[in-house]
Amino acid sequence: MDKQKSIQVLQAYATGLAAQSLQHKVESKIFAAQGYSKLGEKYAGHAEEEMAWVDKFIDRIIDLGGSPIVDAAPAMPTFDDPVEYIKSDLEVSIREVPILMELTTSLADDFKTYDILRDYALDEEEDMYWSEQQLELIGKIGLQNWLVKQL
Repeated sequence: MDKQKSIQVLQAYATGLAAQSLQHKVESKIFAAQGYSKLGEKYAGHAEEEMAWVDKFIDRIIDLGGSPIVDAAPAMPTFDDPVEYIKSDLEVSIREVPILMELTTSLADDFKTYDILRDYALDEEEDMYWSEQQLELIGKIGLQNWLVKQL
């Protein structure tokens, strides 16, 4: 088991995920302020869920003898249009989920880190499918009908 590799991977995901969590929180506030309370709640919950993953990653870094590093979050765009945000979030998932799965597989000899990242990868895959489903639903029922469902 290569502890340094595990720590590096966990650190990279903790940093990136903390930034994504903050973005979801900001978007949840924007959507709630627009009156889309269900969508606001969805992304507020998503932000909390992602910070729980960050906690798990940090705990594992410490277990491996590493020191978690808190990097500054990169600037991330905000979206007033819920559909554009879902599309953007989906693009990130489509790009990142395969990389996450490959990295997870490469850590198979570190059972605990592997299990944490595997569970995280499955969660991210589920989020990706949710975004795809929402975009498909918009195509089927129309944007205005979908927005009404988000009130």
